Amino acid sequence: MNRCFFFVLFVMCSIASFAQRKADIILYNGKVHTGDEAIPLAEAIAVNGNRISKVGSNKDVLRLKGNGTKMIDAKGHTVIPGLFDSHLHVIRGGRFYNTELRWDGVKSLKRALQMLKEQAERTPSGQWVRVVGGWNEFQFEEKRLPTIEEINAATGNTPAFILYLYGKAWLNKAGLKQIGITGATANPKGGLIEKDSEGNPTGLLVAEPNAFILYSTLAKLPELTTEEKINSTLQYMAELNRLGVTAVMDAGGGFQNFPDDYGITDSLNTVGKITVRLPYFLFAQKAGSELADFTRWTNMVDIDVHHANGINEIDYHVQGGGENLVADAADFENFLFPRPELPASLEASLKPVIRMLVQRRWPFRLHATYNESISRDLDVIEAVNSEIPLNGLVWFFDHAETVSEENMRRIKALGGGIAIQHRMAYQGEHFIRRYGAEAARNAPPVKKMLELGIPVALGTDGTRVASYNPWVALYWITTGKTIGGAQVMGIENTLDRNAALSLLTFGGYALLKETNKGKIKEGFFADISLLDRDYFSVPDQELLSITSKLTIVDGKPVYGSAEFSGFAPPKLLVIPAWSPVKYYGGYQ
Repeated sequence: MNRCFFFVLFVMCSIASFAQRKADIILYNGKVHTGDEAIPLAEAIAVNGNRISKVGSNKDVLRLKGNGTKMIDAKGHTVIPGLFDSHLHVIRGGRFYNTELRWDGVKSLKRALQMLKEQAERTPSGQWVRVVGGWNEFQFEEKRLPTIEEINAATGNTPAFILYLYGKAWLNKAGLKQIGITGATANPKGGLIEKDSEGNPTGLLVAEPNAFILYSTLAKLPELTTEEKINSTLQYMAELNRLGVTAVMDAGGGFQNFPDDYGITDSLNTVGKITVRLPYFLFAQKAGSELADFTRWTNMVDIDVHHANGINEIDYHVQGGGENLVADAADFENFLFPRPELPASLEASLKPVIRMLVQRRWPFRLHATYNESISRDLDVIEAVNSEIPLNGLVWFFDHAETVSEENMRRIKALGGGIAIQHRMAYQGEHFIRRYGAEAARNAPPVKKMLELGIPVALGTDGTRVASYNPWVALYWITTGKTIGGAQVMGIENTLDRNAALSLLTFGGYALLKETNKGKIKEGFFADISLLDRDYFSVPDQELLSITSKLTIVDGKPVYGSAEFSGFAPPKLLVIPAWSPVKYYGGYQ
């Protein structure tokens, strides 16, 4: 009893001492939206080390100013918890970011083609121009796609690859020649190489509905050097920081092999250079060998041991398995084609993988777009649970655009969650054309998910289909509109801005059952974004243009612009010199 008393006393004294220490950083004169229901609004924040030590009025927090305190005047700007994108392919995307011409946010096709032409002219021999997702025709004033003739005219003899959502890609003439596609090249399973009336490839590749034809072609393009990949990953994380992102749940991805393709981020973590929290999931790569892969990985990685780098606590570690557990369960979200019927072998291939992950207490996530897929996945999870109880294990579905209330209740009963993304902001018009406006009103039914008490997090699924810009996600879920302005989600299913922001901050951590991140609250990790405009009051359309002027991750400023640039490290030069990022940046 006495030992218990003294332990509690020790803890209380430690907390009191932490709160009274002079602060390392004080951010004051801000409109601080904390995400903490107990103190929803504040003026100032004190940070000690990588934790928030005080939140309150300027008067209360400024008492913690010491001789060594870094003082940051927020100048009345809105301050929020750092954004946590619960579904992004940042480790893979980072390796290629410097090679990509991003059309994300470009407002006219004329401008997009001009950028394509300029980039083709500066791209050296042996490299390609590549536009890899994050755009659609509805964002353009012209409301149409480029033609292959326009692409060929803009790019000339420089090979080019342009990816459109999950459904198509264009190769220009030089690209077809470089990659060796001819009239005699056979169509891969689930894909089409379009031919003209004379049997020659037109340059259009079509996913029918399997995107393998697109991604396997992309995988044949030349990579950067190791030094350039390191720079590329740093540039991509800086771009995320520019948008206020402080954490990402990496969802693996096709052609992202573990551990081979994690060397760049491994090396950056070793020297403390990663600037977003980065828990990552391992994605099975080859149909038929998924159980062998997960068995090998679970033997390689102790999921409960997170090796510290001795520099920061940035959460760079294996978080679990998914989003692809088995290829049989992959239902492609290509709304240009009918919903795929998953094979009869799904249950037989999925069950041993999930059983093994549950036995070894590995969290898992599962890609599932359609309710029909979710029903079959849940049958498997319930069967495993009857043999080996999940018993609080972290697991959740990704996407779930058409999940039914019945299946939501089954997810809730199994202790699962749902990670939703703004894919409908990019594919909403296509979804409506195929399934109708009524079906789109609740795709996904986020209000019902929250009413049922299911943990829900918001993300983007960037970079190959949707853009990585989280403000598009907040625009979509608060207005129900696509980036082209179409009303795809019913107003009754949209969220207010506070609720939406909570899904993109604390929501991701709730999905992982972490309780000390995602809010501006004493004792929480210090992940903070100071915005260039007020998220809570700007007109809807301005949500798409919000950026961060100062981003703090793990207690350290990692990005600053304009009057806040002096608080953050200087920007790195972009390499190679021909990189589109050097000339255009990322999201426009």
